Amino acid sequence: MRFKLATLLLATAGLLSSQERFDLKVRTFFFAGFAGDTASLEKGMKMCEDAMADNLKNAEALVWHGSGLYYQSGQAFRAGDMQKGMELFQRGLKEMDDAVALSPDAIGVRIPRGAVLLTGSRQMANPEMARPLIEKGVEDYEHAYQIQGPDLSRLGTHPRGELMIGLADGYSRLGNGEKAQQWFKRIQKELPGTPYAKSASTWLDTKTLTPAQSGCLGCHAGK
Repeated sequence: MRFKLATLLLATAGLLSSQERFDLKVRTFFFAGFAGDTASLEKGMKMCEDAMADNLKNAEALVWHGSGLYYQSGQAFRAGDMQKGMELFQRGLKEMDDAVALSPDAIGVRIPRGAVLLTGSRQMANPEMARPLIEKGVEDYEHAYQIQGPDLSRLGTHPRGELMIGLADGYSRLGNGEKAQQWFKRIQKELPGTPYAKSASTWLDTKTLTPAQSGCLGCHAGK
């Protein structure tokens, strides 16, 4: 269940307001942790745990902590410890779900969970297991869009593109070609000359994208 942390971090960053942001405190540690730095991940997890100790209803700390457990479940699965992997997987999902239940309208909660689920579900060999995660991820991105939209022009290229292509590809993977096409055509129209538009053209021609074409595009070009 290895996934690109950049999808989670960068998609989140541009969608949040300028108010004090919990993600700014922890995301560097999670970024390094998901890239293989165990000590950094442990530090990020500890920061989340400390924040939750101070406030049991800190939904942003809870969703990030859940994403860490989700990542650790992948490590356990790859090591062959299926029992530990499943326990961490279920705990991670529960924490992310609990965070959304606490703050259903918080972009800083919805986008992290949605990014983790949409990206992580690509690593699942079982479509029946992946589908509910994709559905939940699309729901998160749709909710974020309802809060931020319908005009996304004030967002930087990267967060805007990540939100739109996440929805487009998510609907495609769910078999909703009509909704997917609407989003891919909108990407072409609103983000011409970007990697997102290139991926949109690919999907419109072939009706499929590789994981590399469907998320965390143009990270270094985002405004």
